[in-house]
Amino acid sequence: MSARTSPATQFEKIPVVIHPSAAEAAAALAAEVRDLILERRAQGKAAVLGLATGSTPVPFYRELVRLHREEGLSFHDVITFNLDEYYGLARDHRESYFRFMQEQLFAHIDLKPENIHLPDGTVPLDGVFNHCAAYEQAIVDAGGIDLQILGIGRTGHIGFNEPGSSQDSLTRLIPLDLVTRQDAAPDFLREENVPRFAITMGVGTILRARKLVLMAWGGNKADIVAKAVEGPETEAVSASFLQSHPDARFVLNADAAGALTRIRLPWLVGRAEWTPKEIRRAVLWLALTDKKPVLKLRDGEYNEHGMAELLTRYGNAYNLNIEIFNRQQHTITGWPGGKPNADDTHRPERAAPFPKTVLVFAPEPQDDSLGMGGTIERLVSQGHDVHVCYMAGGDLRVTDAEAVRFARVLLETAEQQSGGWSEQTEYARGVLEEIETKGPFGDPPARLRRLKALIRRGEARDSALTLGVKPGQIRFLDLPFYTEGRYRQFRLSEADIAAVGSVLATLRPHQIYITGNLADPSSVQGVAFQAFQAAWEARAGQAWRKHCHVWLYRGQQTEFAPHEIQMAIPMSPDQLSHKLSAVQKFQSHTVPELLDGERNRVTARLYDALGTAEYEAIEAFRRWEG
Repeated sequence: MSARTSPATQFEKIPVVIHPSAAEAAAALAAEVRDLILERRAQGKAAVLGLATGSTPVPFYRELVRLHREEGLSFHDVITFNLDEYYGLARDHRESYFRFMQEQLFAHIDLKPENIHLPDGTVPLDGVFNHCAAYEQAIVDAGGIDLQILGIGRTGHIGFNEPGSSQDSLTRLIPLDLVTRQDAAPDFLREENVPRFAITMGVGTILRARKLVLMAWGGNKADIVAKAVEGPETEAVSASFLQSHPDARFVLNADAAGALTRIRLPWLVGRAEWTPKEIRRAVLWLALTDKKPVLKLRDGEYNEHGMAELLTRYGNAYNLNIEIFNRQQHTITGWPGGKPNADDTHRPERAAPFPKTVLVFAPEPQDDSLGMGGTIERLVSQGHDVHVCYMAGGDLRVTDAEAVRFARVLLETAEQQSGGWSEQTEYARGVLEEIETKGPFGDPPARLRRLKALIRRGEARDSALTLGVKPGQIRFLDLPFYTEGRYRQFRLSEADIAAVGSVLATLRPHQIYITGNLADPSSVQGVAFQAFQAAWEARAGQAWRKHCHVWLYRGQQTEFAPHEIQMAIPMSPDQLSHKLSAVQKFQSHTVPELLDGERNRVTARLYDALGTAEYEAIEAFRRWEG
């Protein structure tokens, strides 16, 4: 049955295909493109593809390259049109979409240069209208787009069709939404460097393609995907307009599909499998939806929300409420490493051994303090052997201004010495020359990247020391995927896996904390987690691993929902303040919306709304089962 008639998908207004992973989804879509190219070629016609940029299509492009290199798929007669381009960026700019497409796809296949079409971000302002009209005509002259590939932005945009874009809009110059510019800030080092305008295909242009496929990966996309799929067609979410297209679908990995009703609230669309996890999710959802503590829910409220089967199982709401309340209450502990000499039957962590060797992985500096700074401090103060391991250097987030400041201080210090500082002087001047030569957006030379990594390393060390971690237990892996790459260019290697594996083999920890399992697979956090997972799996038979618990935390990703939390570490106002002081050690790059601790306060308020004890803030964790 179609997505619009199946009971399970009754709330979905567009077909959705869910794959276990982004890699499997990308492989399936690439195979579809191969078939399209061969079919059109057999008809004596060229396949016309609409392409997207950003991190989402990276696995898809890599699979197309593999098909070309390993299976002989030729693109010699294919025609491509890209969705958009930043206005004001030359095509050789490191963040231009033209360069992105060259690096990700075009330079690796036999596509003819004359068949490649992207908007030109350098067109004079008074020529933009005619340029956009010509772009529209070029699509028509090519016979229209056979298959348009799309991603989705955090505002729900497709292309750069920001909120307010009409369903019949055409290719045009458009101002970028603040959220969009904030999301692009890491690529441009700071938000103020992100272009304020872009040239984009319009929603109407996109909808004229014969087939549309929108891809999304990772839990951070789940909420906006659900709005686009299940919400109304609205200019506030331009992706929602795909609902009216006769041949459009969303292709998601499991994490990106997590907010769809059939996944999030399956009891509303059919008979649910009432596992303990699903029961907890349902009861907590009902409590928060009806704005009642768990212990005050009544039989009638369960019946009204499709949960009558639970009442049959438990006899009445009272018995069910008590069980779920106790399970939620038992997630709260002030002992993240386990309380020694205590009954741990209902505690998230076991009491023994004590003390534990604890390994905290931070994909990028600041992930650890943002996600679990209070917990790190608690583990240290309770006597555990805590090691913090920074997986990537973080230099790509450090601005040139920070490097200039460091080099000038070094230069001025050297100039005040009587002698013996010639090497330092030469180094500082060399850094300043490299920054001037490369310009604001040139690729940083290796020496400059190393300096920025040292700046970030110093901040990370100060942050960890603030939380009580011993200097000798702060590690910097500088994984090759990061030091040799840049955003949307990261590739996991055996060297990355070996480096992580070496730390595991050396420490043989009792507890591991890590983030990135729900991140975009092409992001720093996503690749870092893949390195950990591979290293972990390679040690499946080792004795220490059988007794090691792996806890997931959220760094810069959306916080866990209450039903997902298996360990909740409460913080007092003073403890939260101390955590934030550690976070604020990072001056070269910060995430302003995460600096005030509000995310931890929100989690505490949710626990309070469920009827548990009231706290200032809570850090949340979930067990990873591998």
